Amino acid sequence: MTTLTEDERSLRDALALVEAHPDYRVLRRLQVASEFGIRPSGTTATAVVLDTETTGMSRESDQVIELALLRFEYEVDSGAIVRITDVYSGLEDPGRPIPPESTAIHGITDEMVAGHALDEQRVAEVVRDATLVVAHNAGFDRPFVEARLPMFANLPWGCSLEQVPWADEGFRGAKLEYLGWASGFFYEAHRSETDCRALIEVLRRPLPKSGRIAFKRLLEAAAEPALRLWATGSPFETKDLLRERGYRWDAERRCWHRVVAKSLAKEESEWLKLAVYGGRPAQIEVEVLDARVRFSDRPGPRRMRVI
Repeated sequence: MTTLTEDERSLRDALALVEAHPDYRVLRRLQVASEFGIRPSGTTATAVVLDTETTGMSRESDQVIELALLRFEYEVDSGAIVRITDVYSGLEDPGRPIPPESTAIHGITDEMVAGHALDEQRVAEVVRDATLVVAHNAGFDRPFVEARLPMFANLPWGCSLEQVPWADEGFRGAKLEYLGWASGFFYEAHRSETDCRALIEVLRRPLPKSGRIAFKRLLEAAAEPALRLWATGSPFETKDLLRERGYRWDAERRCWHRVVAKSLAKEESEWLKLAVYGGRPAQIEVEVLDARVRFSDRPGPRRMRVI
């Protein structure tokens, strides 16, 4: 049994008083841990949390300069995260100066990355047999990572930003720093390994309303294919309706589109028929997005559907 010093006892007692007062909250620094006190009672599997830092936001012209991967074991039935089993964190020299505005965000300088390259063999070891690669904003990370490391194109991905119902559970935002604060901890953000550890901490906790583990909700969402509905030939005058509904404009295809859960596709198709096509029969294009293509720049299988 660990014996506390007098100062440690005083701090503990003071924190207990503050935490018990309704006008105050205590935030604790994120603790680096590999074990979470979970004894799995059923089948376990392996997943990976991933984060990148880049030279900028452009998929076409910017590059990964830091990559972190945390391999972890989880209980399949409950989604409980058992332990972190491997960690990789590496820097890479992009071969050109890092823009100052990017360094201002993540703190990575030209001197820090000079001569460094990602260890592709170690990356392959960490992601071996992973049932899911998770990123908090996979729509950003996945295209960058696949461009640098094509092995990731063969793996299923999930997005903890989009595929956990944070708003339904009472959270007022879904940025990782905010989720940490709402969960009672803080950390130094925008370095890849620290962000990965913060995400593990958020995902391993029960959600406040449903009581279900956040990672379990993510697993369920990632397992259900989503559908991208393309509102082909939609009348110009319906553009505001489509935008308000959450559709996005694809300038190359000149078409509005929206991603919905497969279970909601019928309802969304009916809305399109009535609100956009005036109740007339119409053909829309439906793109299937499973975990192996969703959040990437690669299209899923497409087919035309009459609504």
